[in-house]
Amino acid sequence: MNIIRITKEFRYEGAHALMGYDGKCRHIHGHSYVLHVTVCGAPAQDCHCAKDGMLMDFTDLKAIVNRNIIEHFDHALVIRRDAPLAKELCNEYKNVVTVDFQPTCENLIIHFARILTENLPEGVRLHHLRLYETATSFVEWYAEDNR
Repeated sequence: MNIIRITKEFRYEGAHALMGYDGKCRHIHGHSYVLHVTVCGAPAQDCHCAKDGMLMDFTDLKAIVNRNIIEHFDHALVIRRDAPLAKELCNEYKNVVTVDFQPTCENLIIHFARILTENLPEGVRLHHLRLYETATSFVEWYAEDNR
């Protein structure tokens, strides 16, 4: 059996603030995020199936990531649930995402890995994620490091 990997790139705009942080990122600010999602598994081996040879249709992967991540985080402000004024911001603005963790790039990628792992079809595993916060700064999550 051959195991292969496929990767799809996603882009979204978002803002966050790091509560209690001692640098500029304590202020609300935005990023143009780029998310690379890589999944792995064995391609279908059914010559009677239109998806013969595919691990997963890229359209299906796109739908899963868009539904579970991009639709929630694109053009959203991500803040900790216990941040000052969090409740007021949620009442005033529609696209405020509150989380139980500091919304760093590192914590976001861990959150995304959890979400995607729970939503992939049988036989497809999350291999790794790469999340760019800026054009020159990114974090990575690998399944093999998190068993």
